[in-house]
Order: sequence, then structure tokens, then C-alpha cells
Amino acid sequence: MSNQERLPLEEECDGRTPGRTVEILAPRQVPLGGLRAMTVRRTLPQRERSLIGAWCFLDHYGPDDVKHTGGMRVDAHPHVGLQTVSWLFSGEIEHRDSAGFHAMVRPGELNLMTAGRGISHSERSTAETTILHGVQLWVALPSDQRQTAPDFEHYAPPMVLGRGWRGQVFLGSLLGHSSPVRTFSPLVGAEFCFEPGAILDLEVERSFEHGILVDDGSISIARSSGWEGIETNELGYIPPSAAYLRLRAGRRGARILFLGGEPLGEQIVMWWNFIGETHEEIVQARRDWQATLARVGVADPAGVEMVQADSDRFKLPRFEPAPPLPAPPLPNATLLPRA
Repeated sequence: MSNQERLPLEEECDGRTPGRTVEILAPRQVPLGGLRAMTVRRTLPQRERSLIGAWCFLDHYGPDDVKHTGGMRVDAHPHVGLQTVSWLFSGEIEHRDSAGFHAMVRPGELNLMTAGRGISHSERSTAETTILHGVQLWVALPSDQRQTAPDFEHYAPPMVLGRGWRGQVFLGSLLGHSSPVRTFSPLVGAEFCFEPGAILDLEVERSFEHGILVDDGSISIARSSGWEGIETNELGYIPPSAAYLRLRAGRRGARILFLGGEPLGEQIVMWWNFIGETHEEIVQARRDWQATLARVGVADPAGVEMVQADSDRFKLPRFEPAPPLPAPPLPNATLLPRA
């Protein structure tokens, strides 16, 4: 998914939720597209927190009736220095990318795209989709892996069953299950569904920080001060040091995404769909993308001359029904790294 904001802004990271050991992050609404835009709820990045492990971007959408929203239509756009993680609760999305991969995103199945040095892709909900509901996540690549070759992997994780809950581990290892999908830093990602009042005890990596996104219902986390709750659409952050986490569903049950990873340990510059180490890297990635677009007759909305651009860095997916998306204008100020 592309960051569709017309003027993407840098966010500073500061502080935590006062008086709590679980930091609560509320989403902001971001429209994708035009007049009948599908709206997503973005909980990463934001002022309170930029990263959870290497997880750097979290869009949560639906359930949307595509008859009214028009569904998802994100034309070809670039990525650099990251992996995209697509996970659906309902509906179907068609994925095409410039590395030649063509796949469907379906509920309970992971599609992971590695951008590395540079890739472009498109995402569109299919004609058979009536209700679209899911998340799009990004993972920042460590600086020594950002020039890796583009790639794509698909994985349908098995269902893990417990007393009053079920889950799927799509990245990393948890509850004795491990995903074979390649990541470039230690990570975990899973979906869990709970019956009302169900309790799940998780043995987790003590070095990981964790995030819990509540898609539906509510979930509470046992802390030394008592139970701390996370409500629908909120993202709860738990710092490193815990070896066990006890989760308890609210009276309506819950569906959550459980994310975690070792702190990235380096600063990143993140703007639009690009991640790099410096402002200059982002400027160059934009030039290279616009040089690719110039070859197919798409003008730069900022009117920037294509100087010192690599027109071969980005390719375009085949059989695209619409022109690719131009990059928004860069801000006048220098892009700052986030921790």
C-alpha cells in the first residue's frame, strides 16, 4: 500500500502515556484515493512512537462495504528500504509487482514483499470482494540490508488452537510455531481471535518490544499494577523486559494483531514510501522513481528536473490498467531521522 497523503510529514518521537505501563496509541484517519476514498486508520508512525521493533507503518482498514467506498485501488507505486506485510480479515486484493510476481491476498494468508533497493507494485480489491477488512504493515530493513534484491513470498500459516482462542503465526516464532518467511531482523507477527473472557499466556522474547492492535472487541494485559485495557482500533505498546504476557479478552471477545521485534537500534529517514539513512537518499529515490515515470509520460507534479537520476532502478508491473502514481513534492525542509 502507498502512503497516499499529499504532503507526508515527518513525525517526532516523544514520551509515553502518563501513568501507564502499556502505552496506548490512537489512530488517525487517512483517506486513500479520491471522492469515494476508502479510509484507513493509521497507528504507526505518529508523534508518540515511530517504531515497534522494525515495524514502522501500520494501516488498519474496514470492514468496508466496497459498494460505497469503491474498495482499494492503489495504482503502481514504489518502495525502498522496507518490507510490506499484507494481511486480510475479509475480502481479496490483487497484487502485481515489478519483480514479476502476481498474487492474491486472501484472509489468513500472508503476502510479504521485500522492496530492498527498489520495487513498484499495485494493489486492487477484486470484483468478487464485497467487504474489505485488513491491515497493511511495513517493516524497516536494517541499513546493511536496504540494497538487497526485491523479492516476494506467500505463506498460509496453520491455525493454532487453545482454550477459548485461536491464532496464526505469520512471522517469526510463537507458541511453538515458526514462520518460514524471511525477515531481516528478529520479528514476530500473529493474529489471535478470542471468545469473551478467554485468557492467553504467551512466552515472549525478553529483548522484544511488542504492539497489540485491537481489530474488534477489547483486550487487557496483566501488569504489576493490574489489568490494562486496549480498546477497538487502539494500538498498545509494551516495552522490552517481559518474558511472559497474559492477555484477557473483554466481554465481547476480541480479534487482535500481535506484533513485536528487537528494537531496530538505528535511526531511519522515512518519507512517503521510502526508507533510507539520510535526506539525500530519499531525494535520490524520488528522482529515480520520477525518471521511470517520465519514460511512460507521467509528469512530475513538483516540476522537478530529472537530473542525476537512475531510470533503471525502478521497473513497472506488467498489464497495469492505469498509470503509476507520481511521488508527492518533497518538503522544503531537510527530512529528519526518527529513532
